[in-house]
Amino acid sequence: MKKIYPCLFVLISFTLLLSCKKSSTPAPVVTSNQPLYFPPLGSNTWATTTVASLGWNETNLNNLYPYLQSKGTKAFIILKNGKIVTEKYFGTFTTDSLWYWASAGKTMTGFLVGIAQQEGLVNIDDRTSKYLGTGWTSETLTQENLITIKNQLTMTTGLDDGVTDPDCTLPGCLVFKANAGTRWAYHNAAYTLLDAVVEKATGLSYNTYFQQKIRNRIGMTGTWVKTPNSNNIFYSNARSMARFGLLMLNKGKWDATTILTDTNYFKSQVNTSQSLNLSYGYLTWLNGKSSNMLPQSQIVFPGSIIPNAPADLYAALGKNDQKIYVVPSQNLVIIRMGNTAGGVKPAGSDFDNELWGKLKAIINY
Repeated sequence: MKKIYPCLFVLISFTLLLSCKKSSTPAPVVTSNQPLYFPPLGSNTWATTTVASLGWNETNLNNLYPYLQSKGTKAFIILKNGKIVTEKYFGTFTTDSLWYWASAGKTMTGFLVGIAQQEGLVNIDDRTSKYLGTGWTSETLTQENLITIKNQLTMTTGLDDGVTDPDCTLPGCLVFKANAGTRWAYHNAAYTLLDAVVEKATGLSYNTYFQQKIRNRIGMTGTWVKTPNSNNIFYSNARSMARFGLLMLNKGKWDATTILTDTNYFKSQVNTSQSLNLSYGYLTWLNGKSSNMLPQSQIVFPGSIIPNAPADLYAALGKNDQKIYVVPSQNLVIIRMGNTAGGVKPAGSDFDNELWGKLKAIINY
């Protein structure tokens, strides 16, 4: 029989003890390379995953909910690899409740324009007047002819956003400020007229074309509603918002069905689209850039719009803090619907950064 040396026995026992202690806290599971899950069409079924299996901090997640409620949140969803990690509703809001997307709907319009282009119905380099006719602005013909659909997608039409009613789409409200492509300004009226471009190009109402090309194909609910000032505002439940976020995360493909086949267009939508505001794609906000501009301002601010968030995040952001955050590096989609959270800025708000500071302590990215 082999002799067992006491010191060696103690050393082995101590090593095993340390090993047990280390294994008492499970290591985070690497999931970023896992295939995406897509909830079935025509069903309320949506697979879930647990915080523990992801190695996330459950205590910090539970502490997040009172904060969200205090900030006027009505719905909050986190998807990881397409599966629901958490889905919370506050007050009387439920899974079936409808809420407005506000300007978060702009990103969906940008996506729909990409579909119209892949079908050969529009070309974003075309003059807008090709679809709306000349005289759709108060500019001279030379000035108006400089404006393209791409300028509408990138907020670079040069039209004056400082008019009395920046939502007004009548020619008298569309006034020259600068040549198209030389000035970035978050201008609702110029964006809103993309709806008319799509209708003219497709021969369908905007709602009908949207339903055929996006909503019905990915199982969304919801509709675009025309406001008195002619803005189109999308209303849906929170899960429909999450479905669109998942479509964006998968670069325009829903499970085995490709909704947007033009990969170059999608890449342009979620990357810097012009040199004036590096944090803006095609009607989509971008994080992680060296500078940014915000609505109603001509100041170029240094740094990214949400410093606490992952650099590769892109987002659909709307008035009163409607949010679709997409983070490709983490396979994350995060949805927030509700009343204003009190942020000072409409995009890249104080709430955005504060929320992501809390999410960082949960997700450990």
